[in-house]
Amino acid sequence: MATQPLQILLAQPRGFCAGVERAIDSVERALARFGAPLHVFHEIVHNRQVVDDLRGRGVVFVNDVAQVPRGEVLVFSAHGVADSVLDAAQARGLRVIDATCPLVSKVHQQVRQYSADGRRVILIGQAGHDEVEGTRGVAAAEPLEVVGSAADIAALNWPADTRAAYVTQTTLSIDDTAGLIDTLRQRWPDLQGPNTSDICYASQNRQFAVRALARQVDAVLVVGARHSANAARLREVAEQAGVPAWLIEHVGELNPAWLDGLQRVGITAAASTPPSLVDALCDRLVALGASAPRALPGEVERVRFRLPAGLDTPALPEQPRAPPRLHPGPPAVMSALGAHQSSSNSQAGAPIAAQATSSTLDEGDTSAWNRRSKVAAK
Repeated sequence: MATQPLQILLAQPRGFCAGVERAIDSVERALARFGAPLHVFHEIVHNRQVVDDLRGRGVVFVNDVAQVPRGEVLVFSAHGVADSVLDAAQARGLRVIDATCPLVSKVHQQVRQYSADGRRVILIGQAGHDEVEGTRGVAAAEPLEVVGSAADIAALNWPADTRAAYVTQTTLSIDDTAGLIDTLRQRWPDLQGPNTSDICYASQNRQFAVRALARQVDAVLVVGARHSANAARLREVAEQAGVPAWLIEHVGELNPAWLDGLQRVGITAAASTPPSLVDALCDRLVALGASAPRALPGEVERVRFRLPAGLDTPALPEQPRAPPRLHPGPPAVMSALGAHQSSSNSQAGAPIAAQATSSTLDEGDTSAWNRRSKVAAK
């Protein structure tokens, strides 16, 4: 009896989120407007292909404002920056383009509001992550405390009557933070925090999708950077659902031995992963004998953020982007937890208006399979 070919199931949604697209668009439009070299503070997003592509086109990534010549343009990454970085940029006379994800800017705004209300602020997140370092550098009456575990919370030597508040790293979902928030509330019953509708829709959607995917496959491949917090979390969620999962940065890291004995393999991608990397992985699996990929039903994201002030009108005519080959269906507008559109104000903490409806995608639409993406890292 002939062996059935390996089936490929794709999580929906997967790959780029609106904040990542806005950040990359900001750099590309700044390149068109101001030319190379263009300086960007930290990696614009946590993906090596995106960063290497931009570097090859004249982008210079820096970790210190002092590395940027006076009077030049400096783009802040999607992860946001501390107030001291903005102050240093202004002191050098730099022209700042703030590509901070609007959802991160909203967290900065919440820190300021809680601090102004006389509360001590706790940041739930991964110490050392670019976003966490930027948020903890927001001006507050007292320094933020970063916690990532119950042990971190236990180590906080605060009185029980402390007026406490918390914010979260945006790449964490409700599921990631619920237990820690409960622990915080047990310590400080007057704890204040953001509404659940304020959480990053992309993190929640992708984790929900990979959990659903894991129930239908024998193993999961997560495409994303190793230093990407949301990529690592997707792998963890898949494993917690009971299947083996591997995190790979590109198709060259695929080990065909992982596929031995599998009937179905699932694929998802982090919010900072270009669709072309998923395309390449599917091509390789098909070349190894798998059947054509099939997308699972799920949320179709059409969230968009306005570009930073000064970049919302392109300097050069825009070329239409080809959709990823594996994008599985018609346009729709969605957000499971509330989409946000940034203010035209480019400063951190600018207000964000919620605009969203939701929609689901039917299973099995592979009509886009033969459309090759013309953009390698969009």
